[in-house]
Amino acid sequence: MNQPADILTQAPFTHSAINQSAFRDDLFAGRVAFVAGGTSGINLGIAKRFVELGAKVALIGRNYDKAIQAARSIGSEAQSMAMSADVRDYDVVRAALQSTVEAWGPIDYVISGAAGNFVAPAAGMSANGFKVVVDIDLLGTFNVFRAAHDLVRKPGASMIAISAPQAAHPRTLQAHACAAKAGVNQLVRVLAMEWGREGIRVNAISPGPIAGTEGMARLAPTPEATAARIARIPLRRYGNLHDVAESAVFLCSQSAAYVNGTVLDCDGGASLGDASDREIGQGIA
Repeated sequence: MNQPADILTQAPFTHSAINQSAFRDDLFAGRVAFVAGGTSGINLGIAKRFVELGAKVALIGRNYDKAIQAARSIGSEAQSMAMSADVRDYDVVRAALQSTVEAWGPIDYVISGAAGNFVAPAAGMSANGFKVVVDIDLLGTFNVFRAAHDLVRKPGASMIAISAPQAAHPRTLQAHACAAKAGVNQLVRVLAMEWGREGIRVNAISPGPIAGTEGMARLAPTPEATAARIARIPLRRYGNLHDVAESAVFLCSQSAAYVNGTVLDCDGGASLGDASDREIGQGIA
């Protein structure tokens, strides 16, 4: 098969529409969102985008001061509120959800994104270290969704769990995260089946490498590691917070009214495999 001579040296693909949106500015006017783990990174990016589109957003995080700071960064007191809650504690999560309803009425959108992770081989990981990640990611997602079940708008509510590629693709040094996120994906599918009849849609977003997040700082801590990861991604760039936030907007919008039980990859094609020039070059040879 004939191939262009410069196929291995062509410039990385860039998208002129990065950080633009197809959604109107008042899309979520009059809506209420609850974001668990919403004090930083991907979850705060989603909360910020929802406020920009007119929603009122309640954030929870373990550190109250950090939660307050996050809420102030995305909107006024009329648009955002912050509460301290650990997703591993069902009663505390339930109380935060009830406070949200008392302030603003039924909740339209629930985002569960609290997560824990660290890099360690399974043989070097304590049982407690494994349990902590499973408790935050999997038990925490169950607690948030279960506690919200009777407080969301029916029909019409949308729930989104923040998953990860490790749920479907095993990775060394990530036994705990692989197990926890695989559980999250299956939980999403079961809840979609059980709660769909009530008009509640349950989906997940699986972000790939996202620039500026704590996760990528741990998984690719050096410029060399970052360059190596980018070289494998078909779109030749890390994603950004806006990319994931727009995925969440879509899943909560009427454009996704018939999307239920889906795990949406937002990863530039990274989960498909190694798209590096080396791999393509070997194929041509």
